Amino acid sequence: MPGRSVREFTRMKREGEPITMLTTYDAPTARLVDDCDVDIALVGDSVGNTQLGYDSWMDVTLDEIASHTAAVARSMEDTFLIADLPFMSYGASLEQGVESAGRLVKEAGADAVKLETPPGGEVTVELVDRLVELGIPVQGHIGLNSQREKAEGGNFVQGKEREESASAAELVETAERLEAAGAFSLIVELTAEDAARRITESIGIPTIGIGAGRYVDGQVLVVNDVLGFGGSGYRLSKRYADLDSVVSEAVSEYAAEVRSGEFPAVEHTFDPVDEG
Repeated sequence: MPGRSVREFTRMKREGEPITMLTTYDAPTARLVDDCDVDIALVGDSVGNTQLGYDSWMDVTLDEIASHTAAVARSMEDTFLIADLPFMSYGASLEQGVESAGRLVKEAGADAVKLETPPGGEVTVELVDRLVELGIPVQGHIGLNSQREKAEGGNFVQGKEREESASAAELVETAERLEAAGAFSLIVELTAEDAARRITESIGIPTIGIGAGRYVDGQVLVVNDVLGFGGSGYRLSKRYADLDSVVSEAVSEYAAEVRSGEFPAVEHTFDPVDEG
């Protein structure tokens, strides 16, 4: 059992304690995230871009999410683990969504699942209600819905009075419907700060922002962006390290030492030959 629970996150919102959340895709990173006392880890569909070489997170399959979730779950003790329901793993039918979510929890070891809901979305709200009834905790996701990129024609800041953007009122209504359906928290992504604040103030469950400003109950970022590893910088993110440079330097030094004969040295050898 995890060290944190959905009840804990509700308490944290009530008491004004910020919630920390970070995407995590593999066992070594999961151990470090767990040791660093992060509240929530997310195996997001961003794994497609950051780990699997896809051009889009929409290419990620349920099998791939399940595999990465299982690796992370085996390496964590206290951090609450959420797995994304990837594109087209839900929505065709209620049964499909239940089976997909059940697999991520029962087989892969997730503590909860996350799914996206556009303004006015009926299918996902119904699925949230059914999953919660069955005992599967659900985190909602509003604002930018990355799985709707093709339908929306791109990624746009939400909560603004523009044709391509959902209004703040629409986002608040969607948040309230997800709370009523039983979601224990909401991701609010790429949303104008005032709209995110209105959402946060309108519901009793925690909001966790990514590119949603300061007036939410917690923050989530993609771990590769935080580490400066294999990705580009984004305005919504902050780079806390430069692992690209560290890894590049280490790999280059290794290759040079192999070519020069410096590695392996005698201390790296078992039963070394006595050349004397």
